[in-house]
Amino acid sequence: MQAYIKALSYYLPSNSFSNEDINREHPEWAIDKIMSKTGIRNRFITSKDEFASDMAIKVSNILFKEYEINRETIDFILYCTQSPDYLLPTTACILQDKLRLSRSAGALDFNLGCSGYVYGLALAKGLLFAGIAKNILFITSETYSKFINPNDKSNKTIFGDGATATIISTEGFAEINNFSLGTDGSGANNLIVKEGGTRFPNKTNITSLDTNNIMSNPSCLFMNGPEIFSFTSKAVPELVNDILIKNETKLDSIDLFIFHQANKFMLEHLRKKIGIQEENFYYYLENCGNTVSSTIPIALKEAINSKAIINKKKVLLAGFGVGYSWGGVTLNF
Repeated sequence: MQAYIKALSYYLPSNSFSNEDINREHPEWAIDKIMSKTGIRNRFITSKDEFASDMAIKVSNILFKEYEINRETIDFILYCTQSPDYLLPTTACILQDKLRLSRSAGALDFNLGCSGYVYGLALAKGLLFAGIAKNILFITSETYSKFINPNDKSNKTIFGDGATATIISTEGFAEINNFSLGTDGSGANNLIVKEGGTRFPNKTNITSLDTNNIMSNPSCLFMNGPEIFSFTSKAVPELVNDILIKNETKLDSIDLFIFHQANKFMLEHLRKKIGIQEENFYYYLENCGNTVSSTIPIALKEAINSKAIINKKKVLLAGFGVGYSWGGVTLNF
């Protein structure tokens, strides 16, 4: 038995948030400066009454229509988000009902960010190989914009909202090979929304600047950029090497690399450090920003649509970030 990606679609909200919009709110952020630092020109943001589950429903319906998928064949739902509707119940259960899927289908949420797509593929492959499911609907959906402090001009430039839907089955267009996964929870506080869970349920909404002039508000998204960059610079080259070992291949045998689309500066640093040729490295963040767990599947879909994968038989995916967590896999087209 083999596991394959059978279908892949994505959805972006209708509200655009451009560099010009950021410049109007923060005149000290020049439009060209934002583009040069991040590689992002525009991102899409959910409205106040649109949530991650709403995007999950929309992208699933797009996928069902695009690939003419019979809903009755879906026998498991995997939902990756760090923006759940409720502390409980599980959002995947709500999605089963709203998408009119079989009540014999399993449903599971998992909380993971930038490595979430790779982890979801690993979970789906495990379900297939265990004989638990045959057609898995795997959804990523994230609304980090709802966690960003209105005065946090740095994170505003990076993150956008978005959702993707993938069907993993025993047949399809991309075979899923062997995985490399890793975790280092010692870095948890460097990318965190501290308040709002059960440990710190009350939101104080107090903003301060630390000694490095990094904005901190425990009720909002906090990212220690220098620490995240340092972690990524060390972990990702090691991850890529381990992926190659576990798939018994070499760097020059990979036809296309699709990394988590964090920001252009970081991606260029990683590409050069690992020694990947520019023509074999795929970027897709200029017009949607960093959509967290959705960046890899959005980029993969665009690589397919733009014919960037024509004559490229082996693709390497690598996700990394919040947790810290990281994961990678190769695909055969």
